[in-house]
Amino acid sequence: MAASRILILGVAVAAAIGAGYVAKTMLVPQQIVVQSDKPSIALKDVMVLTGDVPMGSSLEGKIAWQAWPASNVAEGFITRDAEGDALEKLNTSLARVPLYTGEPLRRSKLVGDGQSFLSSILPAGKRAVAVQIAADTSAGGFILPNDYVDVIMTRRSNAQEGGANGFTTETILQNIKVLAIDQTIQEDEDGKKVKVGDTATLELTSQQAEIITVAQQMADRLTLALRSVADAQQKADHEADYLVSGEGRAGTVRIIKSGEISEVGGRK
Repeated sequence: MAASRILILGVAVAAAIGAGYVAKTMLVPQQIVVQSDKPSIALKDVMVLTGDVPMGSSLEGKIAWQAWPASNVAEGFITRDAEGDALEKLNTSLARVPLYTGEPLRRSKLVGDGQSFLSSILPAGKRAVAVQIAADTSAGGFILPNDYVDVIMTRRSNAQEGGANGFTTETILQNIKVLAIDQTIQEDEDGKKVKVGDTATLELTSQQAEIITVAQQMADRLTLALRSVADAQQKADHEADYLVSGEGRAGTVRIIKSGEISEVGGRK
């Protein structure tokens, strides 16, 4: 075959291949990728905790803004749009409850401006009353803040009360929450499980506050008996209301002489 024919045949084959490729690319739709700086969902900056904050501790250095989906921003969250200067204002605030890393911050969990810490954690209608304690009257020091206790009063009895210069003992309050031991309002951060203090601050109703105030005047000793955490919601079946009602225990008569209170009669 002549060289010219071979050359013509090669050019024809190459042209056919090129035409086929062009036709293929024209028939297949091209995917166009458009990049955008805008996120696919709307975001809002929300104030979150960057570290654990124990109850009563400062937020300093442990809060920051973090982008959250706008649809997940709940009422009460602190946002940069609404409070742009909140990071500086709240940096030295105190936590009213324990706070944890990654948790959105709410003002309801902070001690309010001008409030003391204890008054801010005390529920409405409750009173905080301090009771003197020692290791032998507080379960060997194993009673910690947020535990629940019974308050037991021990005092000397006399012949008029049916005893022979012995002692009478009774539980005057039941299932009482311990707010603090001395000035500590939670377990130590180092995991210490024993706190031997001089005072326990109890969370009481106004009636219970009166009862324990009278009991501290009458008693030779007040003892705190630690209760199981399983009993935390159990309601008290009786309290020593007679100490403030003036009626005395059933079957007894109260005698007040020279500031000393005694009861005549047997116990039921």
